[in-house]
Parts: sequence; C-alpha cells; structure tokens
Amino acid sequence: MKSLSFVRAAVCFLLVSAAWAAAEVKVTTDHNDTDHSTAEFKFKNVPSPSKTNAATNAKFSIVDGDKDEAGGDLEVLHDGKLPTEEDQPASNFFFNAGTEGGRILIDLGSAIDVKQVNTYSWHTDTRAPQVYDLYGSDGSAGGFNSSPGKGVDPTTCGWKLITKVDTRPKTGEPGGQYGVSISDSDGTLGKFRFLLIAASRTESDDDFGNTFFSEINVIDAKELMGAPKTGDTADVKTVQIDGGKYSATIDTSETPDLTQWANDKLAPMVVEWYPRLVQMLPSPGYSAPTHFSITFRANKQGVADTGGTRINCAAGFFRNELKGQALGAILHEMVHVVQQYGNARRTNPHPTRNPGWIVEGIPDYIRWYLYEPQSHGADISRRGYPKANYDGMYRISANFLNYVVNKYDKDLVPKVNAAAREGNYSDDIWPKLTGKTITELNTEWKADLAKKLGIPAEPTTKP
Repeated sequence: MKSLSFVRAAVCFLLVSAAWAAAEVKVTTDHNDTDHSTAEFKFKNVPSPSKTNAATNAKFSIVDGDKDEAGGDLEVLHDGKLPTEEDQPASNFFFNAGTEGGRILIDLGSAIDVKQVNTYSWHTDTRAPQVYDLYGSDGSAGGFNSSPGKGVDPTTCGWKLITKVDTRPKTGEPGGQYGVSISDSDGTLGKFRFLLIAASRTESDDDFGNTFFSEINVIDAKELMGAPKTGDTADVKTVQIDGGKYSATIDTSETPDLTQWANDKLAPMVVEWYPRLVQMLPSPGYSAPTHFSITFRANKQGVADTGGTRINCAAGFFRNELKGQALGAILHEMVHVVQQYGNARRTNPHPTRNPGWIVEGIPDYIRWYLYEPQSHGADISRRGYPKANYDGMYRISANFLNYVVNKYDKDLVPKVNAAAREGNYSDDIWPKLTGKTITELNTEWKADLAKKLGIPAEPTTKP
C-alpha cells in the first residue's frame, strides 16, 4: 500500500508540475515612437485601451508615494479618456518629480478571474517607458496587508508577484507611447480582488523619470473582448491627414448635437487645410505637430483657445455660427497649432516675448485673406478707421499684414513667423524686410486705407 501511495503521490506531483510548467505569464509590450503616436493608442501587438473593463468602477488609491501636482488624479487611469498629445500632464497620472516612484492599489470590489492587465503611457522623453512590479491578491491570506507601503515586500503579507515590467528601450529615443499587456497562457492570471502596481523611476539622471501613466485596464475573463475602445466612437473621431502624415482628433462627446456638422464640414476642412498651413509657415529645422485635437466644451465661454496642440471650442458660439464663422474660427486656432511659439523656450536661451498682434494677426491674416477672402472679414470701415493701428490685434493687424505683403514681400508672413517661432522677433525685422520702420509702414498703410475709404488721412495714434 505504501508503494502504491508513493506512486500516486508521484504521479500527482508530476501532473501539478506539468500544469505549472504549461502556465506562463506573458508580458507583451509595444512602442509607438513620437512620430507614430496618435490619440488612438493603436499598437501592433497590444490591444487598444477599453472604455469599459473591470478597472472602470474599481477603487484606485496610493499606498506609497505622492501624486505630482502637475498631473491628473488617479481617476485619469480608469476613466476611459486618453491624452490627445504626448506632453499632457493633466491627462496622465505620475508620481512627484525627483521621487522614487510609488505604489498604486486597485481594489476591484470582489475577487474575479483576471484575464489581462493592460497599462498605457505617453510622453516625449524618459517619462514614457514603464517600469513596475505587478502583484495580485484575493485578500484571503492570513496576515494580509492591503496597503503594503515603502520597504514592505508584498509577498510576505498575502500578495503574489505576478510579473515584472520594464519597457525601457535598449537603443533609440525613449519618448512615445507604450502599451503593456500582461496575460497567462493558462487563460487567467489568477483570481484577484486586489492588484498592486509598484512603479519605479525610468532613470535617475534628473528629476523627470516617473512614468506618465495614461490608462490602466483590468480585463475580467468573463468580459467580451470586443468591448468598446477609447479610439473612435460616435462622438470622438480621428481623421488622417496627408496620407497619415498628420492626424487630428475631433471630440464632440460633450456636445453630440455638433457631431454631424463636425463630420460633414469640419473634418474635410481640417484634412484640406492643415497641410496647407504647415507649408505656409515653415522655418529651418522645424516640424509641425503630427497630431492635434479639437474638443467642443459644453460649458466653455468665449469662442476658442489653443494650448500646445489642444484646441478647445465653446459650444454656444459654434452652435450659433455653423453657417457663419465656425470653420474660420477653428482654422485660426489651427494656425496657432502650427505656429508653436512656445518651442523657442526649448531652443533659445534668451527668447524675446512675441507681441500679441503678431501672435493673433498672423492667424487672422491667413483666415481672412487666404482661407475666406470672400467674406471681407478684415475690412476696415470709415467708423473703424480712426482707431486702426498696426498693433490693433486680430483683424486690424491682419489688414496691416495684408497691405505690407502685397506691396513689399509675398513671403513676409512666413519670415516674420519664423522669427517669432525661434524667439528672435523684434521690430527691427521690418526695415530688413521692407526698408521701412514699423511706424513708417503704419503711416503708409493708414494713408492707403483713407484713400480707399474716400476720407482724409488722419495722424496715426496708438490705442
């Protein structure tokens, strides 16, 4: 009997060993470099983020480390919303600059069979890669510690180490998008209620090595893998421009009544005019953004504004101007995307401050004289003439630029724009381009306006 029992035990041990040998945690990673990253987070080998998954309604908390105040709260990790550009701190979660990472606890509410854990990140540089250890627990082990902080080995208090992740590239630039999908050849990673992500810095050469985590998905084995993605939906559409060289995300999720107009009217304008704007405003060594976003905000006031590559539009204005100024207003903001005057701070140690009339006058010049000249939106009337001055901003400055372009230099606007983009603009540029000072040009322009209006020319007075 002892011999038979020994044989049975040996067979049992071999079967269990074979089962464990067959089951293997698989870490699949993918990387879109900066030039190929888009708001869709599409990868060749890693699934795109899912809007609905087991993490959507989970409770996220920090058990070690501190959130960087410049970043988003933990909610951004499981709200189904993704960053639309590579350096968008508020749409990512990351630990304080200069610290050694931290730990994020995910409470799923009850133990489930976890099929996958997928993590996503996006940044221009060393904050893009992901370095972390993933632990899981069902919470039932004796002495279980649900919040193992710094210095505590989770495996000593009821946790199982699932795997280690390190997506830092061995060669090449680290920036771009990273997707990580953790799965198991046995079908599930295990039955877990709690997951713990112990994140480490990607580098310690400076204070900026904590990963910009964009989204974390937990896939229940019972979930349908065809869940909606956070890429295109009815109200969020990414359009490809110039054969995929550029792209733009148009988001009307807060204003679904504008979706049809955005698809039928706005998207075609964006596809046609963004490459034109890029060609209109070149400068040495400069490459225009490859992706930008246009988002309609339900509660925003005013018209629109642009920060970096994010265009935010006030829904109220656009609802009233769908057959009027709507497209032109967005084209104006698209010029700001191409201008990228903020780049000067990265390349010029002593950039000059660009005057507002240049910042806004160039987009309005392109809008009123190149995009929709038939509207005569920048014409100056007799009533407006006395207050007209070259630095009057927007339409007035656009009118001035149009006069100088037509009389002196067809390439004047690209040249002035290039100087502003490089942080080298000053009024000294005008004599170099036209042979006259800005004051002389202003007087000449006003005299020409008065002649066209059939009124006596008046002395130029600055507002």
